Amino acid sequence: MNIKVFNIRLDKENCQNDQSKMNTFLDSVEVKLTSTNFVTTGTVDFWSAVVFYEPKNANSTQKEVIELNENEKEIFTALKQWRNDLAQKLGWSAFRICHNSHLISIAKEKPQNLDELKKVKSFGESRTLNYGDDIISLLNAF
Repeated sequence: MNIKVFNIRLDKENCQNDQSKMNTFLDSVEVKLTSTNFVTTGTVDFWSAVVFYEPKNANSTQKEVIELNENEKEIFTALKQWRNDLAQKLGWSAFRICHNSHLISIAKEKPQNLDELKKVKSFGESRTLNYGDDIISLLNAF
């Protein structure tokens, strides 16, 4: 597994550029785990993000999306829209909420409750606590 560290400076001059660099990188790899920490030095405040990743298998996420049936594709699209809307509302990058691979797993497994959602690959306790109610509500619409 590979590791890369990003520092997202919060000042207006650097924040957008730092985020863009990180987003470009994240689009090019398969993220396995992330960890963030707020750092303040007294003069500069920034988010430090550690990304554990593997090189992206050529079009692996696209291949997974193609393999979804029509109902699963609709669910995946709705989950992506929910995630992107929430990320925009919070001022975050969408990957901080969950990755496309997580949404694909949810669309395939269609958990019916929070306990089932916790068992979805790479989802777990924290994401279920933070986003589980929204995701289960969304899935119940299908």
